[in-house]
Amino acid sequence: MKSAYPYLNFNGNTEEVFNFYEKVFGVENSFKLRYGDMDDKTMPIDEKDQNKIAHVTLPLGNTNLMGSDVLEAFGPPVSLGNNFSITLAPDSADEAEKVFKGLSEGGKVLMPLQKEFWAEKYGMCVDKFGVQWMINYEGNVEL
Repeated sequence: MKSAYPYLNFNGNTEEVFNFYEKVFGVENSFKLRYGDMDDKTMPIDEKDQNKIAHVTLPLGNTNLMGSDVLEAFGPPVSLGNNFSITLAPDSADEAEKVFKGLSEGGKVLMPLQKEFWAEKYGMCVDKFGVQWMINYEGNVEL
């Protein structure tokens, strides 16, 4: 496994939260993507959500704190218990498949492991103990 990252979800105030964390930790985010910046026709975004945060990364020591706004169109609002995930960055596509299969067994697949514009393999699941996971194997994808 290459790495694991905490991933926080919010109901529209991710930018405010990460601006606060920047001040607290004395670092600047290294990547910020708004939903309006995405050129992905498979996931149309409502006009009112275009300026919300699709993904932000804040470097902390040897890891990153990441986050996003969860849009109404994606499902129920964020609440205590579904407001974070652990993101895994496997070393290979095979490892991504193996880990995703293992974690989702007896749990629930939220998004099947599939190709996305940012990753060769990406999927989301909740394990049988209620922990949310995101598997993100970038492979040869370049943003």
